[in-house]
Formats: sequence, structure tokens, C-alpha cells
Amino acid sequence: MTSSAKRSCGDCTLCCKVMAIEALAKPVNAWCSHCQPGRGCAIYAARPTECEDFACLWLVNDLLDECWKPSRSKLVVTTSEDGVEIRCDPGSPNAWRKEPYAGDIHAWAVEGETNDMTVVVIIGRRMILVTPDREFDLGIVGPDERIVRELEGTKVVSATVVKENELGRG
Repeated sequence: MTSSAKRSCGDCTLCCKVMAIEALAKPVNAWCSHCQPGRGCAIYAARPTECEDFACLWLVNDLLDECWKPSRSKLVVTTSEDGVEIRCDPGSPNAWRKEPYAGDIHAWAVEGETNDMTVVVIIGRRMILVTPDREFDLGIVGPDERIVRELEGTKVVSATVVKENELGRG
């Protein structure tokens, strides 16, 4: 990952809406009570560690150009241990289907298939697994659930959601 020292959040506050903040009991897709949309955080100096540690990919990776800035794209891109997550502003649930985003997301899915990485679009609490050939609408995936992919070689042919405590059974 290439670091981008010249980028800053500036007027972008979309992560304060689409991300959950456990320390503040803030759910996903609701503005943080401390956020001043378009201006920043009212408790910035004393913000929770999870906020302090968070950086979207646009902020830290020069490979995402200016069009990917969340306040412009309506998308917050992050990584997880499994791959890439694209969180949509609930007010723009189809932003990820527009260009140049759709083309980049498809390219990530192609690369992910080769490297065993997932590309997941999150709209509200709904998750869509994006593969080079198709999309798997997984519906609402809870915090205690995991996506299980069925592979033929490296190609994803099926995807289901299972309770975490059921993994490895059967």
C-alpha cells in the first residue's frame, strides 16, 4: 500500500455515517452524534481510538484517485482480512454501479479471484459478494455470520452465509 501523506479528510465525513463506532454505540448508516457533516468531528481531539486508527483506502493509497474520495464517490473503501469492502452511502445505494467505480470494482474482483480475496459491497446491512462473473446478493449478514464461498479452482460458483459457530460442522 502506498502512503499518501498529502491527503487529508478535509470536508469528507462519510465514514462518520457508514461505519459503526462501538465505543460510541453508533450503528452503521447513522450519523455520529459528534459529526458535523462536511466539517468534521466535534470531539476530534478526544475521539475514540477506533476513530483515530481508522483510515479509508482513499486516504492512504495513491492508487485510488480523487474521484474515489468518499465525499465525492459516496463510497468508503476499506480492507478486511478477507479482501476489499466498499460501503455505500445509504443515500446513494447504486453509486458503486457507476463508472469509474464499477470498472475498478470488477478489476478488483478479477484480481481477488486469482489471489483468494473477496470484494464485498455493503449497502446498509446488505452485502453483495462481487466476482468476475456475477454478484451474489447475500442479504443481511449479521456480525456473528460469515460468508462461505464454494470454489471450483479459484472461481466462486456459490456463496452462502452461515453462523460463525456453525463453521467447520457437517
